Amino acid sequence: MIPTGQERATIVRRAVRVAVAASAGFYPLLYGAGLPVMALYALFAPIAVGLLSPVPGSGRQRASVMLRALPPALVLATLGTLLAVETWTAVGGMLAVGFVLAFAAVGGPRPAGVAPGLQLFYILACFPPYAPGTLGQRLAGLTIGVLALAACELLLPEPPAATYRERLARALGEAARGAAPGGVPPEKLREAGARLRLASVPPAERPAGAGRTDRALEQGGRAVRRLLDQLATLAETSPTAPDPASAALLDRVSELCTTCARYLRTGTGPPVAGALEEAMRGYQAERVRLASGPPGERPPVAVLRRQSQVLALAESARMAEITAGIAVHGRPTEPAVPRRLFWYAELSTPRLWARRVAGNVTFRSVLFQNALRTALGLAAARAVAGSLDLSHGFWVLLAVLTLGRTTAGATWQAVRQAVAGNAAGALVAGALLIGLGPHTDAYAALLAPVMLVAFALGPLLGIAYAQGLFTLVVATAFAQIEPVTWRLSEARMIDVVTGSVIGLLCGLLAWPAGARREVHRAMAELLRVCAELVPVTAQALLTPAVGSRGGPQKLPDGSRPAEPQTLPGVHRLRLAEAAYAQYRTEAPGEDTRTDWHAMLIAANHMLLGAHWLPRFGLRPESGASAPAACWARTTAQQLVAETDRIASELTGAPTPVRRWTAPDGPPPTPLSVDLEVWMTSLAHQLTRIESSLTPPTGPDAPPITPSRRRTAPPG
Repeated sequence: MIPTGQERATIVRRAVRVAVAASAGFYPLLYGAGLPVMALYALFAPIAVGLLSPVPGSGRQRASVMLRALPPALVLATLGTLLAVETWTAVGGMLAVGFVLAFAAVGGPRPAGVAPGLQLFYILACFPPYAPGTLGQRLAGLTIGVLALAACELLLPEPPAATYRERLARALGEAARGAAPGGVPPEKLREAGARLRLASVPPAERPAGAGRTDRALEQGGRAVRRLLDQLATLAETSPTAPDPASAALLDRVSELCTTCARYLRTGTGPPVAGALEEAMRGYQAERVRLASGPPGERPPVAVLRRQSQVLALAESARMAEITAGIAVHGRPTEPAVPRRLFWYAELSTPRLWARRVAGNVTFRSVLFQNALRTALGLAAARAVAGSLDLSHGFWVLLAVLTLGRTTAGATWQAVRQAVAGNAAGALVAGALLIGLGPHTDAYAALLAPVMLVAFALGPLLGIAYAQGLFTLVVATAFAQIEPVTWRLSEARMIDVVTGSVIGLLCGLLAWPAGARREVHRAMAELLRVCAELVPVTAQALLTPAVGSRGGPQKLPDGSRPAEPQTLPGVHRLRLAEAAYAQYRTEAPGEDTRTDWHAMLIAANHMLLGAHWLPRFGLRPESGASAPAACWARTTAQQLVAETDRIASELTGAPTPVRRWTAPDGPPPTPLSVDLEVWMTSLAHQLTRIESSLTPPTGPDAPPITPSRRRTAPPG
């Protein structure tokens, strides 16, 4: 991929910062103080944290991350120095350190970004010579290098990007205009929703942490995206003016969105707690009253369906309201209902982090898989380098860490380019060392410009150029610390090839398909778990309500209907989102048509419907008619069967040929029309998923749409 102009500018600025910081520590310590060990660590620290660690964010954000990472870096350098006494102690430490730091990706993009640099501080210190007496110089050099780079980040910063909170406020402003009279074109509403996708947000601004604020922002983003899509769908399917009750509720939604947008920006003037929910309850009560009147005075079915769509988008706005309160204050300013979807709102930050970690300690988690693969590869590389007594064995582990990818194919491509680049770089470096000989002043003059060129052109031109140019940096730096010959290039070439082979073997043996297989399995399990909510939700709406405001419900046999249990679905949703996030970073495979995002939307649709549909249960005392209940139950079971068939196709299990045969039904009532609209929307989403998995082979492919014919169901 060719970098854009902005990306090129970012790469060049980063190269300048790293080269300046590395030079600021290296030259004074080596030539002024005569401390080569301290100078080496001062040179290496900015390269490790600034170049090899993709820490995201603005200059101030990156400087803050680097300063917070300094104490762990000192601990790891100390640990590596002490464990270098024996190869196997160093290997054991590498296994533990490698896993913990790689698994730190559960904390979001910033811990994941700084982790490679922290790994390198342990790696550099754990190689011979075993010299605990130099520990003070190592730690001092490391500290000088990190502080110099943090200073450069503040003096040569990156322009700050819009925060996710600001993006959410902008999207809410667009939703407010979309719900107001006159509206916004549907395509613009969907474009505003697409800007909230985490894939389009800079990594530093993604709400990926485990705390309440990040979780609320991420959930709020999904709620606002859903709201914008619902407004777009309403404009497309019902272009005429809404009925007065719907117009009044849409005005409430527009006002709420405007207030929430201002609240997110300023932190003041929160919306009136519970006002929208009260309006929604009054709206539903009025729907029930009108539809229970004489047959000639009941609203047309088209009006009832539009009202159901308006009620659903109002619920999305209500969820956005609650998440905005949590994002601003850290805790909800009103009862967060339904509690299962806001399970995190009352938990402490340590408990939330414990849940995040525990939820990913499974072989089904791609974060756990990556951490285990990385740790085993680094430990194996340290064992090989120590057992074979490779000179500069540090480069073996550096190759494993920097060339390893999440799939075997991507690792092979990176290794092939790296070996070619190193071969070319070794030839040039060898010629340079032979030509200049022991003239240290010449290497000193070359180091800074070589670093600047290597750090700028390497990322721009690709892995081969980056590896070749880095070989020149290594040669010019080490030639100033101790006498070297052209065999330094030979040693680096051997080490890089050794590390590449080890990394490639790890990629072949440990989850070689990367997230591809896991995203299939995670999406299949997500769909299966969430599909179980459909018949339970249908039964909850089919049960007659007790009292004018709903209340305790009982089945004909006296038992209570099962309450939708959504926590398993929420857990599966998190794992599926993690697998999908990694899959998006990998090279496209043969299933590029598969609409993974549609599967996440369908799962969200089932989870949200399972909560809000039963809550607004102001239904007639007699409940649904027998034909309507039969239609709803049969349709729900067939939606489950169709979802299970799609899940089986995802995992490669045998899938029976099944055609969608939705039963016919009577004219919807206010009770059944909400259920019908929900299940019809789900059926359309399953249609899109199915078409992305298996393109239609003929004109007779049946649509997956519940029938709306007004005849009694057979049997």
